[in-house]
Amino acid sequence: MVTAYLFILPTLVLFLVFSVYPFVRTVELSFTSWDGLSSTFEQVGLDNYVAALQDSVWWGSMGNGVFLAVIALVFMQGLGLLLAVGVDRKMKGQTLYRTLFYLPPILSGIVVATIWKWLLEPNNGVINATLDSIGLGALAHPWLGDPSTALWAISLVSVWQGVGYPFLLFLAGLQGISGEIYEAARMDGATGRQIFVKITLPLLRPVIGIVSVLTFLGAMQTFNLVVAMTKGGPGYATEVPILHIYRSAFGPSPDFGYASALSIIFGVLLFGVSMISLYLSRRSGGEPS
Repeated sequence: MVTAYLFILPTLVLFLVFSVYPFVRTVELSFTSWDGLSSTFEQVGLDNYVAALQDSVWWGSMGNGVFLAVIALVFMQGLGLLLAVGVDRKMKGQTLYRTLFYLPPILSGIVVATIWKWLLEPNNGVINATLDSIGLGALAHPWLGDPSTALWAISLVSVWQGVGYPFLLFLAGLQGISGEIYEAARMDGATGRQIFVKITLPLLRPVIGIVSVLTFLGAMQTFNLVVAMTKGGPGYATEVPILHIYRSAFGPSPDFGYASALSIIFGVLLFGVSMISLYLSRRSGGEPS
């Protein structure tokens, strides 16, 4: 028994040092006002949490995060599933397609943002230049400079970069479904659409549940793309939760206590949504809760 505990001791120590202690410290800081440099902490009780509830920019950033999450759940997951179904069929070049579809997620977010910022540049960008060259110059637009389109542009880039993750997970789930089930369905006269709706989707339900949670969490924590492409602008049109927390901690008037309170609120909300999603996924899949 002692030997077993010794084996897990290094992992336990790392977990306590890099996960438990920072969390406890963040909770403590959330009840203080601290600029990150002074040696004293001003105890403010629940003032940071009250201020967060009244912070319209914070809740606006949460709304932007939810928008990105909805777009990701619908389009990133939907496209990932369609690509996985296509690659799962016995077709030539499966390895090549897997590589191409998974290439964007392994690229640095800053690199992806820089490339797309150049493509979306209003004056010399490839997208506007292409529209102009085919006679659709009237559709040219300052995509990142217009509050009505900036968040849509960010979501497009996010879907393009992230679609490889659900693609791989869905492909793994599809390859775990026995071919005999499909063969039996075809022998019974089932069409391709019936097989997909009545067999594939129900058997993929556990995978869909997990992918949905991961996609939601990833979209809500979008940071690199926004910082590199718009810095939260124009105005606060593309402000997202992580960026607002960062500004609160490292902005012109840094307050680590307030940033910690925002982090706690954000973490609790994400945890709650994740637990509810997993619970509903298990219930719909017929698993015991």
